[in-house]
Amino acid sequence: MSVTGAGGLSETRLKRMHDIMAGHVEAGEMPGLVTLVSRRGEIHADAIGKMAIGGAPMQRDTIFRITSMTKPVTAVAAMILVEECKLRLDDPVDPWLPELADRKVLRAIDAALDDTVPAKRAITLRDLLTFRLGLGMLMVFPDRYPIQKAIAEAGFAPGPVFPSFQPDELMRCYGSLPLLYQPGERWLYNSGTEILGVLIARASGATLGEFTSERIFAPLGMKDTAFSVPEAKRERFATSYMRDHATQELKVFDDPVTGKFANPPLFENGSAGLVSTAGDFNAFAQMMLNGGRFRGERILSRPSIELMTSNQITSEQKLGSELFFGDIRGWGMGLSVFTGRDDLCTTPGRFGWDGGYGTSWYSDPREQLTGILLTQRMMDSPQPPRAFADFWTLAYQAIDD
Repeated sequence: MSVTGAGGLSETRLKRMHDIMAGHVEAGEMPGLVTLVSRRGEIHADAIGKMAIGGAPMQRDTIFRITSMTKPVTAVAAMILVEECKLRLDDPVDPWLPELADRKVLRAIDAALDDTVPAKRAITLRDLLTFRLGLGMLMVFPDRYPIQKAIAEAGFAPGPVFPSFQPDELMRCYGSLPLLYQPGERWLYNSGTEILGVLIARASGATLGEFTSERIFAPLGMKDTAFSVPEAKRERFATSYMRDHATQELKVFDDPVTGKFANPPLFENGSAGLVSTAGDFNAFAQMMLNGGRFRGERILSRPSIELMTSNQITSEQKLGSELFFGDIRGWGMGLSVFTGRDDLCTTPGRFGWDGGYGTSWYSDPREQLTGILLTQRMMDSPQPPRAFADFWTLAYQAIDD
């Protein structure tokens, strides 16, 4: 007999999730993980395995590096300033980010760095939020264009180590590069929210960490979400691993005590810098799913959430970035949005994003479902690890109404 809770989730089918996810841990794919599935107020959280190889047991409140799941949080922070009319979506960002004024654009993607034309218009906040500013990762491997070498030399090469500049130095480095495409022309990953974090700090008069803490984390009760982990909480901080391609064994990438999250960073990275827990991030997810409000706290208006979670890019703007989207995904503001359906979990309107150190979050307005998977096994392929695909299949197969 399958017992179904108030949220329409089958306990028997959730037990299947536990067993299969435990199998991935037992197979050595990662030391441990935390899953959370929430529907209509019903929450199921599960901690499996260890926080480190040979370490303490995984806990439901274990702290994880959520990397690119930071992007939606940064986008929400920007939209708060939009609602206060301190920033405007289609105003040039030049007054706040003069390093991006009067841009030059490569004549062609394979052109020499000095073979440029003037930008047809200024970069706007909308460009940053939708990743159409003309700066970002060029997903061509191996590197073959002069601009790819320049991006790497500036400190922005694709990879697991993200910039650790002071904000002003970060902007100086970005300002030294020509744009790859005209503003608004093409979607390019990552740089938009990195730069957005600097814009938020300059426009608000607070650091990105101070602003997100005061305006998002504190109201939502996200007490373990920040840009570093204080010593008192490190016993709950999981170790980060990557696969050694030579031995196929897991090796430590970032240590909780000596690693880069052990102290406040030089640069609070709005693209990849946050740590969080399943419970904390579920509060953020529920706020997004509930039209900007959670437990009586309104962070944004419903229209702002609807704008953020609506696809903002065309098929032409996605060219070259099919790795991220396939045929049925678009990009809203700081997060991915599904536009079609080809699997159990790919319902149109579903929104969220993944983190390259091994995390995933999506919320589904149609099903009123949120799923969060937290590991610290770094992704090492364009295809998600099998545990990720299984988690999302299992989250949707648990629906029982």
